Amino acid sequence: MTARITQTDLVVANLGPCRIDSPLKPLLESRRTNVHYVEEDDRVLFPDTSSLVAASGVRAEALPGFEPAGPRKNIFFDPKKLRVGVVTCGGLCPGINNVIRGLVMELTFHYGVTRIYGFRNGYQGFIPRYGHDVVDLTPAVVSGIDEDGGTLLGTSRGGQDPREIVDCLERMNINALFVIGGDGTLRGAMQIAATASERGSMIAVVGIPKTIDNDIPYIDQSFGFQTAFSEATKSIRSAHVEAKASPNGVGLVKLMGRHSGFIACYASLAEPDANYVLIPEVPFTLDGPRGFLEHLIDRVRRRGHAVIVAAEGAGQHLMTEAATGVDASGNRRLNDIGLHLKERISSHFAAAGVELNLKYIDPSYAIRSVEANPFDSVYCLRLAQNAVHAALAGRTAMVVGRWRGRFVHLPMALAVSHRNEVEPSGDLWLSVLEATGQPRTFG
Repeated sequence: MTARITQTDLVVANLGPCRIDSPLKPLLESRRTNVHYVEEDDRVLFPDTSSLVAASGVRAEALPGFEPAGPRKNIFFDPKKLRVGVVTCGGLCPGINNVIRGLVMELTFHYGVTRIYGFRNGYQGFIPRYGHDVVDLTPAVVSGIDEDGGTLLGTSRGGQDPREIVDCLERMNINALFVIGGDGTLRGAMQIAATASERGSMIAVVGIPKTIDNDIPYIDQSFGFQTAFSEATKSIRSAHVEAKASPNGVGLVKLMGRHSGFIACYASLAEPDANYVLIPEVPFTLDGPRGFLEHLIDRVRRRGHAVIVAAEGAGQHLMTEAATGVDASGNRRLNDIGLHLKERISSHFAAAGVELNLKYIDPSYAIRSVEANPFDSVYCLRLAQNAVHAALAGRTAMVVGRWRGRFVHLPMALAVSHRNEVEPSGDLWLSVLEATGQPRTFG
């Protein structure tokens, strides 16, 4: 997949030429270049190893690259005349309020935008029949919200008619919309941008990708992820304490991760008391002489305890009855791997006549509802600042993210092209295997 990325895939849509001097122009012109500086007409290269460069088969100047994020000397919109909308959609994630605050502060104090509107409860907020009011977002309103989890604006799942959303934006004379959400939300944002373009409406739609599972591709990390796995370590620590406190103790922790096991992997590396990590990307078997259950009981006999960390999407193939249907966001419903493992482990130990003291911990929503940690607080602010710079420069149907340590513009179509997943042959999973000592496969 990496070798197939071309420059065409990385082109970001824009509303037109930037002819207005930015309020930040004096600051930019006084700035000296340095090793980290990227000119706005330069590119942040997509391939980052010599083998990838060689595999591309093109000259160095023709290598695909991202448009760098950051303030421009000239912008598309006149800030004094600009009206802005902000919406948050999908599940909660640490740092949403930080992003909202960052947007408002950057727009107000650095660009002089005075009309910023927050739409309540996701895309429902644009649709009249839901009856949600609109929030005037001012520095006073957003002051201190970064100290709280959740979202000041509320959220919801499920799509709405993009035509009705653009109708609302046109009625309110809004020309820049900031959308904070995951892949489903970004797909909706793409429809909004496309509808506005079809009508000839000059509306910039810029996304700040939010997913606690860290499954947005082509960015280093989604905001809130570091806070989430840091919070998850508390459950692993508790499971370890409980497991060691009783004869043949087993601590079982179920963490978020529907399709991607990043939270389970990172939390287990940060709190290296886990003996087994089970993720959706690596199938495993429970039964048989080389299955998980037999390996577990052997470890407990030898060491007296064990800690298991399972991502919620792991082991779905093990269920006798597949879950059916989808949720409001279009995600396939999952069976509960945590409860399934709890039942199977208990039955296996009982059949073997081995004492078992199993403690099951499911922190679930607790890890996504907390306030952002200092790292994510900084990351959220910088994402918000770069999102504002992009929108004022007329960029649309795009998200801001970080690639190999540099902030870049990424087309929304690329951001939702597939899910970022733990590579079973990659270095992250190798680190997990080294830290836990578990076998490469069960079965």
